[in-house]
Parts: sequence; C-alpha cells; structure tokens
Amino acid sequence: MDIGKRLKKIRIQRGLSQRELAARAGLTNGTISLIETDKTSPSVASLKSLLDAIPVSMAEFFGAIEEADSPKVFFRANEFTRVAPDGPGQVSLRQLGNARQHTLQVLHETYPPGADTGPEFLAHEGEEAGIITRGQIEVTVGDAIQVLGVGDGYLFDSRLPHRFRNIGIEECEIVSALTPPVF
Repeated sequence: MDIGKRLKKIRIQRGLSQRELAARAGLTNGTISLIETDKTSPSVASLKSLLDAIPVSMAEFFGAIEEADSPKVFFRANEFTRVAPDGPGQVSLRQLGNARQHTLQVLHETYPPGADTGPEFLAHEGEEAGIITRGQIEVTVGDAIQVLGVGDGYLFDSRLPHRFRNIGIEECEIVSALTPPVF
C-alpha cells in the first residue's frame, strides 16, 4: 500500500490542508509533506496521531476484510488485516477480523531487531494486554520500563503513555488484545 498517497487522498476527502492536519496531529507541515510524497515512512505512533486527527482508524486506513452482513468466525493467517505501515525493519501489526464490529481488537505484532513503535509514546482509551511468543521486547508504560521475553506478558491502562521497542537480536512476536479497538 502507498501510505502517503492514501493519507493524502483521505486528508483531501475530509477537507483538511496539510497545515491543518499537522497542527491537529502535533507534527510539522514538512513531515506531512514528506509522508505524502513517500520520502519518509511514519512510525506507528506518528501514523496513529495523524489518523486520530482526521479521524479515521488504522483498520479503516488499511482496509477491512470482514463484512457486516457476513461475520467471520475463523481466519487463516493470510486473512488478517494489516493495520500499520509494513516494510523492512518496521513494526508489523496484523488484525484478526474487523475491529469495528467487535469490542475487542486482537493483533499479531512483529518487531524486527531495532524496530519500535516510534519515538512518540502512544496513549489511547482502554486497556491493552499481550503475551510475547518469540524474542524479547522492551515495554515502557509511564515511568516503568521492563524487558519481556517468551511467555512473559503485560496488561495496562492504555491511557498511560507507552512504547514498544525490540532491543534484541532476533525478531519479536506478540499476540495482543485491546479494548475498545483503537487501531
């Protein structure tokens, strides 16, 4: 997916200038321009800030696979919806089903070595929980920082500023849940 082109299309459809979107998202006009022309790729946190400012969910931005008139119960790995920018060295977030039709959002997260959710901390309504299934991840929640490994987990109030960062040498995978759905 061309993230910059999609962002620009939605921004224009909503009648927002680059400057107005930048002000709402707490980013610079130049950053919006660089993203829209694909000269830079936004972090998960930056993209979330941009989409919250429009407003549009990450799931809507990247598309949904579950139709309202035919809810699915079972999903093959290739039927998950990608809800974050994905590329070499970037975090991959794949969603199970259509979060707009449920009160729970389940994600399969993959963090290559050195990848993180971005320098900006995430914060949103609800609760977040996850279990590390491969590798290790440094999780920051408020002032607390912990490195978690296989079998470890987390559960916290998502209104607290938080960030995820793979400080290990192998890819990290997490199965997580958020309620209410925010991505």
